[in-house]
Amino acid sequence: MSTYNFGNVNGPANFGDHGQIQINHAHPDLPTMMDLTDRLIETLRAEYPELVPQGEIIQAQFQESADDGLPPNRGRIRSALETIAIAASAGTGSLAFTQQLFTALGL
Repeated sequence: MSTYNFGNVNGPANFGDHGQIQINHAHPDLPTMMDLTDRLIETLRAEYPELVPQGEIIQAQFQESADDGLPPNRGRIRSALETIAIAASAGTGSLAFTQQLFTALGL
């Protein structure tokens, strides 16, 4: 094995970063999540009006969380997001916002 310093080489081994890999697993704050949900509902109104109630379920969970200070009900949010994801076609804004919420919530 060589001890030659390769400099700042990016890759799986992270040579040259001097052990300073930064990983940020923080979830977005509640106002950001509420804004994203508002944008999802707006898009649902244009693309899939029949799915707006599912978006409103998500919105209500975040609002309830804001009111009582407790975490949102992830089960209800996941169920509503899954319903939207099943019905929304690939390439639509509705599906893109749904995927963003899934990722942001770590679902």
